[in-house]
Amino acid sequence: MKTIKDVFLSFRQSLAGVYDTLETEVIALLVLEEITGISRAKLKAFPEDTIPGEASEKIEGILIELKTGKPVQYILGHTEFYGLNFLVNPATLIPRPETEELVEWILQSKKLVPNSQKPVYVLDIGTGSGCIAISLKKNLPDAVVTAIDISADALHTAKQNAVINGAEVTFIEQDILESRELKSESKNFDIIVSNPPYVTLQDKLLMHKNVTGFEPHSALFVPEHNPLIFYEAIADFAIQHLSKNGLLFLEINENFGKETIELLSDKYFINIELRKDMSGRDRMIKAVKAS
Repeated sequence: MKTIKDVFLSFRQSLAGVYDTLETEVIALLVLEEITGISRAKLKAFPEDTIPGEASEKIEGILIELKTGKPVQYILGHTEFYGLNFLVNPATLIPRPETEELVEWILQSKKLVPNSQKPVYVLDIGTGSGCIAISLKKNLPDAVVTAIDISADALHTAKQNAVINGAEVTFIEQDILESRELKSESKNFDIIVSNPPYVTLQDKLLMHKNVTGFEPHSALFVPEHNPLIFYEAIADFAIQHLSKNGLLFLEINENFGKETIELLSDKYFINIELRKDMSGRDRMIKAVKAS
């Protein structure tokens, strides 16, 4: 029978050309914990312990999929985001740690919302798995949260995630590039947040195949000649639907921080703040609607 140590060695050897050593160890831990039910701490502490045969066969099957570059989150069917469990599949992006930082920033800034003693109205544009909207609702239980996405399949997953996490969120199928009128009872929001597509074709050349080959292109890529197309649409939407002094939060392409700030400034947003993520990259913006 294979030991935990054997499994780690097998992952390192099989995935050497796909992931670096650190990523491979993280993936191996995720898979082992999922399949065996053994905690990560115990997996690290007792590498000589054996893996049951049935579990070993499942792990071998997962390893075969991993060698193709398929993300481990899609193989397992779920991932963790902001302390919550989310279903993920090829219809949705896999939530990233920097998006957790964006959620944290919103929660920290909630006190800046005018009339904060009343329910806060929140809109998430391009919700995907629903990770932002659901995480905000779980941490702002009195908030009224709405989320939109162009993909019916993504919304189906987001609705499942809302049920799993016990979060009441209104989901709407809508293309932000096609309409500025929201198909919702809520017409004005205190907070609008979006992690829209922002990856250019030039960026794509530098990306790992587990992203470009498996995650939904409609949620990732923008035209090379118009990389801020979604930010323009979202800003115009926010002008109409943000309350006075309402907050706009955006996850951005690190290469277009200056341009995104200029776009928002030209549309008369104020107190624009660019923030770096944990890796020191310009990845998120907060802006205030002046009037």
